[in-house]
Amino acid sequence: MLIACMTDLKEAIAFAQSIESRWAADMKMPDGQFVMTADSRESFPDNEILGPVTPRGGHSGMVYRRGKLLAEWGDTDRADMTFSVAKSFLSLLAGLALGDGLIKSLDDPVARYALDDDFKSEQNRDITWRHLMTQTSEWSGTLFGKEDRIDHNRVVGLQVAEAPKGTRRAMKKPGTYYEYNDVRVNRLSLSLLQVFKEPLPSVLKRRIMDPIGASNGWRWDGYRNSTVKVDGKDMVSVPGGGHWGGGIVISAKDLALMGLLVAQGGAWKGRQLLPEGWTAELVKPCPVAPFYGLMWWLNTDRRQFAAASEKSYFAFGWGSHVVWIDPDNDLVTVLRWVDRKKAGGFVERLLGAINT
Repeated sequence: MLIACMTDLKEAIAFAQSIESRWAADMKMPDGQFVMTADSRESFPDNEILGPVTPRGGHSGMVYRRGKLLAEWGDTDRADMTFSVAKSFLSLLAGLALGDGLIKSLDDPVARYALDDDFKSEQNRDITWRHLMTQTSEWSGTLFGKEDRIDHNRVVGLQVAEAPKGTRRAMKKPGTYYEYNDVRVNRLSLSLLQVFKEPLPSVLKRRIMDPIGASNGWRWDGYRNSTVKVDGKDMVSVPGGGHWGGGIVISAKDLALMGLLVAQGGAWKGRQLLPEGWTAELVKPCPVAPFYGLMWWLNTDRRQFAAASEKSYFAFGWGSHVVWIDPDNDLVTVLRWVDRKKAGGFVERLLGAINT
């Protein structure tokens, strides 16, 4: 039985290795455009790169079961861009801000915190922290030279668009409409910086990454124009992804540690790093987008991966990067640089291997 299980596991890994992303190692298209903005079908000036672009390594992966390493392949020590996986890190920082009392309630209007003028308009004044975290804020404005309009009608995951990406549409009431919009995510990141009054990478390192034993090889790059004043000090506001460069550059090993922390309810070796109950809050379905929680993707109706448990949830990043947490099977799995559309085949094979 064990031999059959190991054989099936090797087959699952071989399949994962066979579906490596086709993105070029230098992260450029033949015409020199950044692969991310090219995939997003953006043209100048919408596609202007603001942060560093890190050449990528090869496919890698890790599987933990019951907290123990079950499988590992590829260069799991190499730090690579992770794109929207950074959003899930933002959700952990938001939990810390809530636990520290810097945010009193996720349902408070952000404008109540008097961070700056970006929430004073009629459109933005009723936006809450929860709206920002569920991507239902409908925040309207320009941040670091990027207008929210750039990601209007953007199709990500199960979203349906009514017009080509970047086509301006009428704004709706905050909390009533879901749109995957990186400008608004960057607005959340800036707001968190303003309540912490400390660069987010520093908070993340001190409060989460160092305590879980992460390497010193990860970093969170900002934009060339994202330095802001907080209490009179210059601080870099970091983006919630690598859409226009920058973002979290990190190894598979460090991503797996983050996944294990979340899977364990935010506790690490007997120490509660995240507020009690925060990880459960992360996976409550958004009322207008039941496939999305607080910056984590859900497997509602098994629409992400049909073979995975419906309780599974994910940190996803373009390229593609996957941190998959499966409570029913006590699994934490990391995939780097895979074809997202084919990743379901790996999920099916891995679950077949562990259930043999």
